[in-house]
Amino acid sequence: MRIFHTADIHLKEYADERWHTLEKIVDVARQEKIDLLIISGDLFDKNYEADKLRAKIRRLFSKTGFKILIIPGNHDQDSYPPGFYFGEDVKILRDLKKPFENQQLRVWGFPFESIDSEKILYKLYLLGQDLRRDKKNILLYHGELLDSFFSRKDFGDEGRERYMPLKISYFENLNLDYVLAGHFHSKFEVFKLERGGYFIYPGSPLSITKREIGKRRANIFELGKPPQAYPLKTPYFEEVIITFNPLKRRNPLEEVKERVSKLEAEAKIILTVNGFVDGQVWSLNEEELVEKIKELTVARCVEQHFEFKDISKILTDDLWLSFKEKMENSGQSQEAKKRIEEVAIQAFTERRQ
Repeated sequence: MRIFHTADIHLKEYADERWHTLEKIVDVARQEKIDLLIISGDLFDKNYEADKLRAKIRRLFSKTGFKILIIPGNHDQDSYPPGFYFGEDVKILRDLKKPFENQQLRVWGFPFESIDSEKILYKLYLLGQDLRRDKKNILLYHGELLDSFFSRKDFGDEGRERYMPLKISYFENLNLDYVLAGHFHSKFEVFKLERGGYFIYPGSPLSITKREIGKRRANIFELGKPPQAYPLKTPYFEEVIITFNPLKRRNPLEEVKERVSKLEAEAKIILTVNGFVDGQVWSLNEEELVEKIKELTVARCVEQHFEFKDISKILTDDLWLSFKEKMENSGQSQEAKKRIEEVAIQAFTERRQ
């Protein structure tokens, strides 16, 4: 049995990039011959958006060829009242006592609640009494794993509140093969459970905020085997930092063009350009170079920061030319000369400020 696990799509509008990401997920699930698609919370960004998009979801989540299991997250915890229909292939796991079950597994849904660690631990204790060994047991969960190293940015724009916090130790006596989690946006992350199972955050399948950097992934695995990070062709933010070095005598525009062209089409670039340039060599002042870089990157960048300086005056200064001559006759290796000159450029620049 093949399982596709994702979370935190945060749908807002029909046919926007989040919606197209969900369509991509369904397409990948078909291509990979998935048996079970699991969405571990926050399919919708707000409860009213679930109501607005439900008719569209029905069409997308019907006749897929696989089952779709969903638990409510903190953003959409009231989006799934009993009786609401989300498609013929969908089952909403609202009750921890009522698992989805087939011949090979039981999937238990732990939907988001505003409860503390003590109450979570008690509910897991009660669950443990039902986790028989005749089938694989999977728990769906949406909240914070306190063992993980994180900052608040890893959960999107959530503020300071705690969201169902727990620790890996809470699962130590439970017969769970997988805990398929949501809420942690930033990256794909796996933790081993004491009894040999796995706790997995897949990360959001597209970048929800500019703080979520890097190519997006999902978790696709064979039941009974370790989780696997599956790269998605979905929108993501990428930080690109280019440091100009006038000693390399490389065209700064070519350097920008090359770096940007290497990124995938789905990358939305946050560009920072720093370092130093020799404007006289390239017949470009700072203002002209900024405009040329903007022209090159306008279709790819969502944010640009220009921190470089034109130091052509320093490079024609008698003191610099004297320093260069001494360096040439110093007997140092070319690599050592290059490092010393780079440090010297910074010192000469600070001296002129």
